[in-house]
Amino acid sequence: MRISSRSAVDSFIVMDVMESARAEEAKGADIIHMEVGQPATPAPARARQALAHAMEQGPLGYTVALGLPELRKRVARMYREKHGAEVAAERVVITSGSSAGFILSFLALFDAGQRVGIADPGYPSYRNILKALNLTPQRIEGTLANRYQPQPSDVVGLDGLLVASPANPTGSMLDRAALASLAAACQTAGVNLISDEIYHGVTYGTPAVSALEVTDDVIVINSFSKYYSMTGWRIGWMVVPEDMVRVMERLSQNLFICPSHASQIAALAAMDAEEELQANLAVYAANRALLMNALPDIGFQDIAPPDGAFYIYGSIDRWSADARAFTSAMLKEAGVAATPGLDFDPVRGHRTIRFSYAGSTARMEEGVRRLTTWCASL
Repeated sequence: MRISSRSAVDSFIVMDVMESARAEEAKGADIIHMEVGQPATPAPARARQALAHAMEQGPLGYTVALGLPELRKRVARMYREKHGAEVAAERVVITSGSSAGFILSFLALFDAGQRVGIADPGYPSYRNILKALNLTPQRIEGTLANRYQPQPSDVVGLDGLLVASPANPTGSMLDRAALASLAAACQTAGVNLISDEIYHGVTYGTPAVSALEVTDDVIVINSFSKYYSMTGWRIGWMVVPEDMVRVMERLSQNLFICPSHASQIAALAAMDAEEELQANLAVYAANRALLMNALPDIGFQDIAPPDGAFYIYGSIDRWSADARAFTSAMLKEAGVAATPGLDFDPVRGHRTIRFSYAGSTARMEEGVRRLTTWCASL
């Protein structure tokens, strides 16, 4: 068969690293997983119990395309309680993970060939989904001085701008003033704004600001994967302007029919599991402190400000200019899996790597011990 040119996207390198780690484990190796942004904890107990109960009550079939009305209402309530933003439940669209949210948003907002700005380093699937949809990802080179975030001047010449706060892989955040400035610049320039907020809740000290606090002219994308520890459940949501609800409904009906009924039931219950979720956050905070103390001493440099999420992103200039070879050797020789920066920045990522600290503190401590010994031997 002839293969389309738009399918020629880069691999998601972290998934390749996961497979390499699995292969090492199959040989009997003990691997410290610091490569994937996945909580080591299960979905909250309330979520699992709610789903078990629902499965005994009857079949779980299709829901309406926009999601269970009670879940949409609960998400809207969350914005009022946590962000002081009045969001009508009708503007909430439940999705099959944040990935579906990006696909729906890009299809709804942009025509083929239009340019969407994304900051590098950034989540690689932004770039690859845009390419697969015949859109043009416009690289915005982030700097440590700008916290690897886009600036208002960067919107010139764009059709869209995608911001992430907290960001993957850096963990950096936009404060209210910075987010308001970006939103205003987009509105003035007629640029569609998308805000990726999937790491909201996973912050240390200052809570993350939602774009909905500064504008309604935005699509916000969020997920139950990170704060709610539900990566494999593939359930997320969007908040869209009122005039886009029907657009999203038509696209969702045809592309996905509906999100998983089972996952929606679990997600609704997870939103009231705050005590358990905050206990998870305390573990991330301890892990963050551990790594921020250890990694600079080991030799990792120019670490991005990890205000949120559960990542540390820094340079390996002390040892190598080939992050892929460096992380491959680190996996095989030290038993520590991490992600080369090329996943997040195709231009400069050969000199950087990302560590995820979403695992248990005991495993992170062991990872630090191994890294200390291995790096000292280089």
